Amino acid sequence: MNQKFYRTAILPCRCLGLLSVRARASPVSSYGENELESFITLADRLADTARGIVLANYRKHTVVEDKPDHTPVTAVDRAVEAELRRIIEAAYPDHGVIGEEFAPYRPDAEYVWIIDPIDGTKAFLCGIPVFGTLIALTHRGIPILGIIDQPVNRERWLGVQGRSTTLNGARIDTRACSDLILATLCATTPEMFTGAAASNFEHLGKAVKMIRYGTDCYGYGLLACGFVDLVVEADLSPYDYFAHVPIVQGAGGIITDWAGQALTLRHTASRIIAAGNRSVHRAALSLLA
Repeated sequence: MNQKFYRTAILPCRCLGLLSVRARASPVSSYGENELESFITLADRLADTARGIVLANYRKHTVVEDKPDHTPVTAVDRAVEAELRRIIEAAYPDHGVIGEEFAPYRPDAEYVWIIDPIDGTKAFLCGIPVFGTLIALTHRGIPILGIIDQPVNRERWLGVQGRSTTLNGARIDTRACSDLILATLCATTPEMFTGAAASNFEHLGKAVKMIRYGTDCYGYGLLACGFVDLVVEADLSPYDYFAHVPIVQGAGGIITDWAGQALTLRHTASRIIAAGNRSVHRAALSLLA
């Protein structure tokens, strides 16, 4: 870790007084601690690199294109992903890479990095700091490492399978929520829900205390900090959520698809639910099914 960065970082999302003992995900035993530390070091380097490129272009006019699905993409998105791919391929040429902006590279490799260079491009374009760079590493299809980096706020969430999630090096936990009626729910936009999914989300929205939209990846970080209880989204791709899996799990939460199934490269989904605890997760799933 870059110890100088972590000594000087501000911790606005640390959840003091809300810590509780929860089971963490079981560690993966097919590789050693030294190898895992090397992966973490590389992931930190990738996040530092992305942060530098993004901050150099934040709140500056940039060329925007529309993808075939009508979502925006900028030269900054592409520059970040291209540089991260270059670093990964130089460090681990046998690893695969899946990203939002370019074609997959060795997607069936034992280790695959999954990158979203700017999750929340619309927020980035509007100068709203709820976007972030998402970096995940899977081993045999299972997410074992995840980073959410919000460069403007200097916040970096790190989740590693079998370890507690940290924000800028400090442990964080989800909060206890005894009932769905007390829960705060986040989603990026209600427009991501269509058809039956829209109806089911509406039912869930009426059952919770409060809904907040426009959070992009930041909502998952807030859930891991213990400030919200649910993040429910649809119309997602693997690069939109794989980084969140070890982050949410390592903070004591649970993240699955809307059928309650685990998220792996062998079982991807477009509808995702993250919850601070299993009781809220079960209650929400009953309304989404």
